[in-house]
Amino acid sequence: MSESDRPEPGFSPERLAFFTDAIFAIAMTLLAVELERPDEQELASTRALGSFLVHERDSYLAFALAFILLWSVWRRHHKLMDRIGRLSSAFTAWHAPFLLLVAFLPFPTAVIGASATNPLADTLFAATMAAMVCCEAVIREISHRTGLTTGDPADTRHQADGSWAVGAWFLLSAALAWLLPYAFVLWFLAPLASPYGGALISRLRGPHPESRDVNAPRP
Repeated sequence: MSESDRPEPGFSPERLAFFTDAIFAIAMTLLAVELERPDEQELASTRALGSFLVHERDSYLAFALAFILLWSVWRRHHKLMDRIGRLSSAFTAWHAPFLLLVAFLPFPTAVIGASATNPLADTLFAATMAAMVCCEAVIREISHRTGLTTGDPADTRHQADGSWAVGAWFLLSAALAWLLPYAFVLWFLAPLASPYGGALISRLRGPHPESRDVNAPRP
């Protein structure tokens, strides 16, 4: 690589991708660390252990939910970083709140695991996830507006629309937590909001200017 091709110090896409992967890996591991372990009395018999596992079922459900959601967000970010040719100050800066929320997620996960029917606990989790995916959407918006990605910029904007849709899904469904117990189970469907809700938002925003036919007559 020639000197002219080297990124500025602090703006290496590979280093940012590696650091982001590490934060996700730690957060996903901490989800399991937060799970309650049986003590000696609960391990003394099959019945006691069975009662313990049944009592902790909400924690396991919350763990599975958070792991699936983090996996989904990581996969989308991984695909984005594979298309990033360079970084900008704004793109890099927005990773700070994004990764802060990723690292924070094990806490609201433990809270809903301990009190799954508490609407405030569900709201805390939903607000964290909504803020996280909205940061993700902003990162995608920056990447397509400033030309940081390779390929079709319209595709990058469509992916940003998918992130906005997931954020909206969490905010809207959080209201159900105040009406229905175990409403957080709906969040297992959150990844589906990206393709379907994203398509709706893309339609409302209209076509990306750079994706229009260059031979089409101008108004």
